[in-house]
Amino acid sequence: MNKNALITIALAKGRLAQKTVALLEKCGIECSHILEPSRKLVFYDRTGAYRFIMVKPTDVPTYVESGVADMGVCGKDTLMEENKEVYEVLDLGFGACKLCIAGYKDAIKPITSPNLRVATKYVGIASRLFQMRGLNVEIIKLSGSIELGPIVNLSDVILDIVESGSTLRENNLSVLEEICDISARLIVNQVSLKTKLNKIKPLIGSMSEMLSDRASEE
Repeated sequence: MNKNALITIALAKGRLAQKTVALLEKCGIECSHILEPSRKLVFYDRTGAYRFIMVKPTDVPTYVESGVADMGVCGKDTLMEENKEVYEVLDLGFGACKLCIAGYKDAIKPITSPNLRVATKYVGIASRLFQMRGLNVEIIKLSGSIELGPIVNLSDVILDIVESGSTLRENNLSVLEEICDISARLIVNQVSLKTKLNKIKPLIGSMSEMLSDRASEE
């Protein structure tokens, strides 16, 4: 196998991988078997031209930046948080949600307060966001149940992704500010885009075409 011709794609198990594989199948890459229950971490398509490595979602940008993977798929939130040197080449559209600041609508402390306590798993994003606003806030890192922060008075607000907003509503919390739209993004290693352009560019084009066709059907 010619390693220089091989394209390695980093995927995270779960919905993003399922959606990505479905898209790649439409592009003519037979790889649905990689979604079958298995403890394997490395897979190949039916032709052996593409290698897939299954990694933790937050690690996708790291594998792509290092060149271990030529391409990868991750959420825009992960891309922003990890802040790696990669090319973001395509918005895949699926996994759509919003990155928001949320909390109690009638809270005494406004989100512009300089001593705001912010609970989030996105420490990097939060740090840069409030620094740009000139606010020195306290950032509290949480890994799960971020909504619990304001409820138990651990934080004043949270910074998190919001899909339907049902969890917020059930806990009497509200979106106070929408920061940006989030969806799955296709990213490419900067060197690979030059050295493997003859394989990567057509694949990006094919994926883009399939996404356009899907959008026109909806």
